[in-house]
Amino acid sequence: MAPLRLCLCLCLPLLLPPPAAPAPAPLSPRTDWAACRSLSRDLARLLAAVPEPHSALLGVPRILMEAPGGPKSSRGEGPGGSVGGSRIPASPPRSPQRCLHRILQALQHYRDLLGSDIFREQPQPQLETTMEQLLHLVQQEHGHPLRHPMAPSEAWTHQFQRHLALKRLRSFAAVMSRVFNHSAR
Repeated sequence: MAPLRLCLCLCLPLLLPPPAAPAPAPLSPRTDWAACRSLSRDLARLLAAVPEPHSALLGVPRILMEAPGGPKSSRGEGPGGSVGGSRIPASPPRSPQRCLHRILQALQHYRDLLGSDIFREQPQPQLETTMEQLLHLVQQEHGHPLRHPMAPSEAWTHQFQRHLALKRLRSFAAVMSRVFNHSAR
């Protein structure tokens, strides 16, 4: 009985399938922080050079600017409310992934906004190109979401909405540049 038991113990491993080779861990692409820093600086430089007529605010009554649902709150805000406003903390979030995800959401929002009807009269191809390049770098870790077309707006609000969108995009670009500058060190 002992020799049979010994034989079974020696043969049993031969009857079992070979252990599966461990699957290689998926390599998550690393964010090129230096390239992101450079592109965010380019974006800020381009935004500073966008000409804006001061008459953008002359034709809009003050009560309309403050009305809930008026041009002020309609399309210039980034995801989650005001980007560059009081909701942005003084220091960047502790989690780089969470921070990148928030930046990605805002970049997608502003990319869609730059392609919307409010910029049809004054297209910004350099801004759009730089935004696309930056989005491509950030999206490497988060996939490639599609464009979300913006709902058309009334033509008389375009100039004011464009002004607000650029103002908020400048604020967002400053915060984003700070994050990338800190992370690229």
